Amino acid sequence: MKRALPVLVLSAAALVPLWRYEPATGTSSSSAGGAAAPAGTPTAAASAGAAPAVVAGSTVPTEKGDVQVQVTFEGDRITAVTMLRAPDHPQTTDAVPKLVAQTLRAQSADIDTVSGATVTSDGYKESLQAALDARGV
Repeated sequence: MKRALPVLVLSAAALVPLWRYEPATGTSSSSAGGAAAPAGTPTAAASAGAAPAVVAGSTVPTEKGDVQVQVTFEGDRITAVTMLRAPDHPQTTDAVPKLVAQTLRAQSADIDTVSGATVTSDGYKESLQAALDARGV
């Protein structure tokens, strides 16, 4: 009988995270505001070789929400990556800067998955690779 009370209290405490868990609703947030360009479509053409070119990757549906990136190139070099669509999830918010930093260092889609944001990382890499393929890099 002495063990019953602590077991009940600890069991209830273990269930609190389950009660507080909010699954993804399937909607995605868009930081771009408007409609995104079709996948692989350059949104700014490089003229005279010096102007940056901006290419949107494909929209990748994930269980947490859609993922889409936009890559800015100067020549064949990746100079910026912007998330056009990202799941509205705390792990995604933390993972995006890490994914972008890795991309800028690697200059490719061959980057590591961010722990705790595997689904977003996989969608990011797929959309990034689509943008790289569209650019011919």
